Amino acid sequence: QCQEDFCEVCAGMIHRTGSRKRHVLKPLQGSEQSQAQPQAEGEKEADASDDMDEEMGEEPAGDAAVEVGAMGVSFSAQSGRVETSSGTTFAEWITKRAKYIPLRLTLRERKFLRLLEAGLKVSEYTDKIDILMYGNKTKRIVAQIKELCAILSGLVLASDYKVGQTLFEDRQFEDNEDFYQRIFEIGRRHKIMNPEKMRNEYGKMMFLLQDSQSDDVMSMLNFSLVTPIKTVHSVLESLGVLYILEDEMVAVATKEIVSQGKTRAQIQLEIKQKERAMEYLCKAYATADCPADVIRQCLYSIGDNHAYLRFNRDPCDRMLAYLTGNFAPQRAESDQLSLAIMHGQNGARLSHSHESQFHYVLQTLTLWREMLHEMFKLWHDADSDLLSAKNMYRLKDTGQGLNRVQTCPRVSKSAHSILHRTQKAVGRWVGSAMIHVGDRNVPNALVFIDKYNQVASILNPVVRVLEFLDTLERSSRGVAGFVEQTFGGAEQAKKLILADFFRSAFDGSGADNFFDAGSCIDGRLTSAWNWCSTVEKKPFFSVFLLSGFVGFNGGPEGFN
Repeated sequence: QCQEDFCEVCAGMIHRTGSRKRHVLKPLQGSEQSQAQPQAEGEKEADASDDMDEEMGEEPAGDAAVEVGAMGVSFSAQSGRVETSSGTTFAEWITKRAKYIPLRLTLRERKFLRLLEAGLKVSEYTDKIDILMYGNKTKRIVAQIKELCAILSGLVLASDYKVGQTLFEDRQFEDNEDFYQRIFEIGRRHKIMNPEKMRNEYGKMMFLLQDSQSDDVMSMLNFSLVTPIKTVHSVLESLGVLYILEDEMVAVATKEIVSQGKTRAQIQLEIKQKERAMEYLCKAYATADCPADVIRQCLYSIGDNHAYLRFNRDPCDRMLAYLTGNFAPQRAESDQLSLAIMHGQNGARLSHSHESQFHYVLQTLTLWREMLHEMFKLWHDADSDLLSAKNMYRLKDTGQGLNRVQTCPRVSKSAHSILHRTQKAVGRWVGSAMIHVGDRNVPNALVFIDKYNQVASILNPVVRVLEFLDTLERSSRGVAGFVEQTFGGAEQAKKLILADFFRSAFDGSGADNFFDAGSCIDGRLTSAWNWCSTVEKKPFFSVFLLSGFVGFNGGPEGFN
């Protein structure tokens, strides 16, 4: 009826509501729907940027055949195979995902990482570059880059004289281009797998690399500091052993062993199975070009991926289970446990009935879950946007100080694809679907990534408190008596915490206008941050303290 051509994401956004919802969509000639034939072997290894909108499937979880997440994925422990609704196997899933899984650092690379962190700590790069002043900015950038490179050279020489002498004796900066590319790539790779590390140094490093990509700076430096990030896929492909990921023993060798609900004998059995699978793969696929240590490093990196998902993505699954298990969408159990919010009451900037708020929280947690599941891909897109030589930034006062405002085409495209999939999965959508990226609210891709890295820091402490209440009767009778007397029992206390969180952390608060907060995709995180800043004023804060809570940014998961 529109008589226009759309990509899948735009078609879904435009035809989601109203009279357009009744339009009949026809797949274009040559699109994925019209070519339902198997991919050729060579096409499977296409560049990562070509499958920007492909669904990367879902990670296997659990020990039985269970359905995981909104994408309809099941894992069977008996067969050791993952299958999605489209019939995708574990080999296909992990081969696709391996394009974005960073390679774990070796011991030698960790030594270089410590030197990089030390050099960045003493550097005053952003203090001298990101300021409003007249003069030749390019010369200042080049001088600061050379100063940091000189600091790194000195640190390497001081830590290992022979290596330093080999690298720097009678040589200029451009002669050591490979060394500088390698050391900065190590820092970028380490940060992706460990988002809680390098909190101050990483931004400084990325802004330095961003400036180094400018044509004017490049012509004065005569060398580049940027090289592609090493991933499991790129390493195995370069060594000609990518087919190792098709072996079903990879699922066993990279499986994360979780102790909860298992006996010591079961845990020991899983450890032995994992070790045997690891040794089998190293012996079976090791070649002269690809030693067993490289294969082991790649398998450990895939295991790190599973650990990352459990810590960052799984809290969203837990909160979704708490939401659907303790609250009915149609009506509230009582006025005290109602999720309804009213604009102007208790800081709320939105007005939702209990049912609307239930769906609003459900879709928000689902969206966060999908964002975190695709975080490695989003991080690679952010890295490409930030370091693109054709995508320059503007230094601008955004109301939160001077920030580098830069368009983010790759991140925006990926984020809208995830949003589109989430909207299809949840069905009903409450509130705005606006994604702020590359504007005054989210100036660049680095800020966008950092915002979603905070989701685990917000949800993990809440989940830990709720788990503490679940085991309260067995762990501490004295505390259980206090909770019984104050809140009417552990179950009631848990519901009160959940009701307050689902109301106040999703009420559009956190800013003084609807553009900076509200129901947009970015504003939902702002409301959650605002709730975290006021948790010490809540009547149940004593339960948080009794569970060991020290803050939303105080050590592992905010607990002692």
